[in-house]
Amino acid sequence: MKRTLLLVIFCMWVPMNVLGRTGNTSVSSSAKRNVVKIGALFTLNSVIGRSAKPAIIAAVEDVNSDSGVLPETKLELILHDTNCSGFLGTVEALQLMEDDVVVAIGPQSSGIAHVISHVVNELHVPLLSFAATDPSLAALQYPYFLRTTQSDYFQMYAIADLVEYYGWREVIAIFVDDDYGRSGISILGDALAKKRAKISYKAPFTPKAPNTTINDLLVKVNLMESRVYVVHVNPDTGLNIFSEAKSLGMMTSSYVWIATDWLPSLLDSSETVDIDPMNLLQGVIALRHHTPDTDLKKKFMSRWSGLKNKSSASFNSYALYAYDSVWLAARALDAYLKEGGDISFSNDPRLHDTNGSSLHLTSLRIFDGGQQFLQTILGMNFTGVSGQIQFDKDKNLVDPAYDILNIGGTGSRRIGYWSNHSHLSIISPEILYSKPSNTSTSNQHLYSVIWPGETTAIPRGWVFPNNGKPLRIAVPNRVSYKEFVAKDSGPSGVRGYCIDVFEAAINLLPYAVPHTYILYGDGKRNPVYDDLVYSVAANKFDAAVGDITIVTNRTKIVDFTQPYMESGLVVVAPVKELKSSPWAFLKPFTVEMWFVTGGFFLLVGAVVWILEHRINHEFRGPPSQQLITIFWFSFSTMFFSHRENTVSTLGRLVLIIWLFVVLIINSSYTASLTSILTVQQLTSRIEGIDTLISSTEPIGIQDGSFAWNYLIDELNIAASRLVKLKSQAEYAIALQRGPSNGGVAAIVDELPYIELFLSSTNCKFRTVGSEFTKSGWGFAFQRDSPLAVDLSTAILQLSENGDLQKIHNKWLTHTECSMQINQVDSNQLSLMSFWGLFLICGIACFIALTVFFCRVICQYRRFSPEAEEGDVEEIDPSRSRRTMRTSSFKDLIGFVDRKEAEIKEILKQKSSDRKRQASHSSDGQSNSPS
Repeated sequence: MKRTLLLVIFCMWVPMNVLGRTGNTSVSSSAKRNVVKIGALFTLNSVIGRSAKPAIIAAVEDVNSDSGVLPETKLELILHDTNCSGFLGTVEALQLMEDDVVVAIGPQSSGIAHVISHVVNELHVPLLSFAATDPSLAALQYPYFLRTTQSDYFQMYAIADLVEYYGWREVIAIFVDDDYGRSGISILGDALAKKRAKISYKAPFTPKAPNTTINDLLVKVNLMESRVYVVHVNPDTGLNIFSEAKSLGMMTSSYVWIATDWLPSLLDSSETVDIDPMNLLQGVIALRHHTPDTDLKKKFMSRWSGLKNKSSASFNSYALYAYDSVWLAARALDAYLKEGGDISFSNDPRLHDTNGSSLHLTSLRIFDGGQQFLQTILGMNFTGVSGQIQFDKDKNLVDPAYDILNIGGTGSRRIGYWSNHSHLSIISPEILYSKPSNTSTSNQHLYSVIWPGETTAIPRGWVFPNNGKPLRIAVPNRVSYKEFVAKDSGPSGVRGYCIDVFEAAINLLPYAVPHTYILYGDGKRNPVYDDLVYSVAANKFDAAVGDITIVTNRTKIVDFTQPYMESGLVVVAPVKELKSSPWAFLKPFTVEMWFVTGGFFLLVGAVVWILEHRINHEFRGPPSQQLITIFWFSFSTMFFSHRENTVSTLGRLVLIIWLFVVLIINSSYTASLTSILTVQQLTSRIEGIDTLISSTEPIGIQDGSFAWNYLIDELNIAASRLVKLKSQAEYAIALQRGPSNGGVAAIVDELPYIELFLSSTNCKFRTVGSEFTKSGWGFAFQRDSPLAVDLSTAILQLSENGDLQKIHNKWLTHTECSMQINQVDSNQLSLMSFWGLFLICGIACFIALTVFFCRVICQYRRFSPEAEEGDVEEIDPSRSRRTMRTSSFKDLIGFVDRKEAEIKEILKQKSSDRKRQASHSSDGQSNSPS
């Protein structure tokens, strides 16, 4: 209604349907006027206006007295009061435009700024607002609107970071229902959504709402779950909210109040501390525009108390922005004139006075250089009393930052900063600007807060609603497996393992949780659990407690607690006892293991024979006897019954290592064979889920289970193959009948159910294959429910202190059934388990043979020349060498075959002969004549 009324007024001034044909008439006073008019438009008698007025007047005086800026031009200030009225503000804006101002300072109201922006768009007059923080004013729809303060866009993101920092998930927004309030809260909702939080309720009220309306509003929000309140209102009436909240007991512990920059603006405007308002605000967190402590700011603050035009003691950050707005306009105008810009205005042909009209429409004229002047303003860059004055591409001031205050005692203390560069920090933004941006969670820091109720413990941020409604908890009305959850005639109406776990977790919470159980299902068949979860998501229930499996499609619509029971799908099928085989003694080892073991028996026998043959008479004899000796010695070591003694050091080394290997192999073989022959072996033609997928036989599933959708959607099993079974008795009957007699080949169900089923049937059936899904059971809550988080912590406590296992033993004690289904192959010992032993033995054999042959070759080199010396002297030398080469290999083999003692005796004899020959030779030389 307000916008419609303002639009009608504006259309009376600017009738768009009348298009002039005569052209524009330019009216120029001079090339450069000695006096240039600038306008100011805001509510003078307000918290912001009382600060802005003396600041603007002082800025105009400072500009006019500064010879460095506009040396040949004097600024003339034209001040208009909007009186907190959108209607009067529009009229005042039109009157201000009649005075041919080149720039307008203000307004402070975002609602008035929306309307006036249409006027300045038509007349090409830049509008510099020092207090209109509505983020939507930055739209392309308002090209001539420039904000010389920070946009609420950044303030709302700062609040969202606060909410995330303290771990809250929901807030309630209390705001004034105008453009300023609605736009700010809209941005807050977007910012919280990025943090996985939300505004649970929006509580608007009219700008001039009476205290009774505010009281009723607070009573309503106090009945809700969230205890985090964001207050985004005007500073002139904002304290009324805290006054009513105090009377309702909402300023005590467990409450969180976050106020936007309106509250520090109000408190900073008072020179004396009023005890009554401060008592209302104890523990409140507030945001204040951050302005660097520069020398310019300190100088301006020292002048403030002496400003002659300051009608009352009222200072806040908006005074700094108002002061800088005038200087921005002056510096831009100075640059505009130096660039050759002209101060001239032209009539708008679309505006003309009708007969008898006293509106003087022709007095509204277009600033010819408005577009150029606007671009000059956007390109300005200087340091003002509020900090750096420079616009980014979105026409926002660069480096937005806020002080985060905690109200307490008779004042406030700063607990940190928020900046768009690094978000929450206890370090001044000016220091952080010189460092790389870091907005990670680990880099967010604030000092401690004293919350309402004078506590330093961070409030939980939510409670159970005080509306008298207990938590509505849906419980599946099962007809099978009632040990988990079932209907009961007791006070609660339900019983079972799941109910006891939930009650135990609830009792661990530090607060009471009133709740009532509501059975879900007709009691004739198990309910469909997907429908149960959807009912929680649709707000038909607040939560669901029972044997509810946590699966992907359910987690998309509800929040689950920590799993309190591990689960997963398994296959159960009929089994039969595996008959014993006459070849069972071969099953302990795989084929590869048998071959490698036999090969090593022969290898070790051959190595030991080689090492013992020259020195041990037990390893000598005819070739047939030696071959038998090798085989006999090799395999007799299996039973440690070899009768041949080993006398060589190398042979003993190899034999010791081999006997160790044989000991391990014998022990393993004995254990495996014992297991195969003594443990009952069961077999089933169904080996697991893969067998079921490849077959066409019917499969049984529990009625209401998620397995129906899983088998169809994930494993592509035809729905026609699935048979719903309602009870444990139907499970047994279907398995006993088999697929050929109207039964099923196997049943797919969750492990907890199958364990109870197998126990109740005395283990007539068995699970086959492995568990092919991994999941768990949890309690389902509506999305973003804080109770889900607290209950998850409680479930972990139950698990750690052993209470969860006690509840399990109470309800689910059952006989364990053997899971050995056709496990003969898995019990076989393979080469993989023994290759290390074989490697050690092989290396020992290789080393022993290497040392042995080195010794033999050394002996042969000593023996060969002596053995052939007598023959060589009588034969031609060249023929002797050929004969030696052809017979060397045979000689070597013959040498190796001879006894080592015989070789040593020959070498000893040859050595004695050489000594005697040497002696005779020396005697003959001494007796010869000289």
